[in-house]
Amino acid sequence: MRTFLLVRHGQSLLNVDGVVNGDPARDRGLSPHGVEEGRRLAGQLENLAIDLVVVSNFPRALQTAELALAGRDIPLVVEPELGDVRIGDLEGRTLSDYRASAPHADRNLRFTGGESLNDAARRYAGAYAGLCELSEQTTLVVCHEIPVRYAVNTAAGSHEFDGPLHDVANATPYLFDEPALRRAAARMRELAG
Repeated sequence: MRTFLLVRHGQSLLNVDGVVNGDPARDRGLSPHGVEEGRRLAGQLENLAIDLVVVSNFPRALQTAELALAGRDIPLVVEPELGDVRIGDLEGRTLSDYRASAPHADRNLRFTGGESLNDAARRYAGAYAGLCELSEQTTLVVCHEIPVRYAVNTAAGSHEFDGPLHDVANATPYLFDEPALRRAAARMRELAG
């Protein structure tokens, strides 16, 4: 059975500051606590054979993966389609500003200079479907809260992206077999329209 471990990156410096970030060039990496979370993840994964690591193109995801692998020689692929939501003009603003924005309330509205939440969901669906076409037995995927949340909820057949699971723990693996990840990709496409 092919297995995928979806992991949100460790706590970032931007998480600590309560700032939203959808541009990998503006990512400041992990906080000291995030580094510790990555090291704890290494302990959880040390007895598991991992054939491939896929990370988003954000430094916080790569840093988490490097800590989690603890020097293991495992092929790594960068998948930009698993990056955080492209929030355009909200870049660097507060989480409260993000949550108060019209595109946060209406999944079809694009963030000025960015994408809509449904655009992001379709992007994640395509990335997950692509992962299902790979041949590796066990793949570690380190990305962001939203793509992990969407996958967990849609694989379970939820009628919404943001529930029942809403708060995705940092540096914690969420396990999927191939049928579940395919189900998530298909359901994301369906919900995003």
